[in-house]
Amino acid sequence: MVTKALVLGGGGPVGIAWESGLLNGLADEGVDLSAADFILGTSAGSFVGASLALGTDVRKMAAPFMAVREPAPQDRSSAGAAPSRPPPDLSGMMLKMAEIVSGRRPAQQVLVELGAYAAAAETMDEQAFIQSLGRFLAGQPEDAWPQRPFACTAVDIETGAFQLWDKACGVGVARAVASSCSVPGVFPPITLKGRRYMDGGVRSATNADLATGYDVVAVVAVRTDGGQQGALAEKMRARLEGELDVLRASGSKVILISPDAASQTAFGPNLLDPRRRPAAAEAGLAQGHAQAAGLREAWNG
Repeated sequence: MVTKALVLGGGGPVGIAWESGLLNGLADEGVDLSAADFILGTSAGSFVGASLALGTDVRKMAAPFMAVREPAPQDRSSAGAAPSRPPPDLSGMMLKMAEIVSGRRPAQQVLVELGAYAAAAETMDEQAFIQSLGRFLAGQPEDAWPQRPFACTAVDIETGAFQLWDKACGVGVARAVASSCSVPGVFPPITLKGRRYMDGGVRSATNADLATGYDVVAVVAVRTDGGQQGALAEKMRARLEGELDVLRASGSKVILISPDAASQTAFGPNLLDPRRRPAAAEAGLAQGHAQAAGLREAWNG
């Protein structure tokens, strides 16, 4: 029997909406990536992956985001429109991320500094953040974990050590996903087993190299360049390609899915801007419908 894994990368609220639309659109056309034997999520991907692992119907994932009633970015100054909160400032985190990719200093050292930055930031408290992730997660029992094989990623803020959360770890899925989504400086580090954790995307936006051992691995990358430009963008793409090479070397057939031009336009400049969610979900849905035929044989066999 052919075994399959689905890797869902990070990308903020916009990435959550786009991945949901994409998976929905593909499933509409007979390419159901949610049927994977293992789902690995990082940051935004941990939220989408947990949703799938907990039984959400993939064919209904786009609709809630497309129905969001927030002013679109271009409409925020329209007459009578309520003012909308600006997206969070990611400059502090992006500087550290660029330093990690540059290789000028050991990554572990920079991650520890990024963890200190996350710990010192003024954010909402942990419980409020978990509640903000939605009822399907916040309403889970404290120690609940999906029955389907699912894992998500995080990083210890004090040591910079990477953490893979799965059922064997004995933690609850809500806190695990929250830790994976805890963007440094924007959301609070999450406490699990007496330690605090931040976004698994600070190691890698996809962490795809952890999905070895499967015949087919579909990797959904919201941004292959990490939002960088020039040499840094090339290094980010090289990092992703290195992860895919690990999968190929293990014998996996790799399917890489990244945003098409229309999806990238829908994203806007800041993946944490919630006003972009309806457009991102719609673009993902359209991309899924359009690309399904080209992916059907590779995934379905």
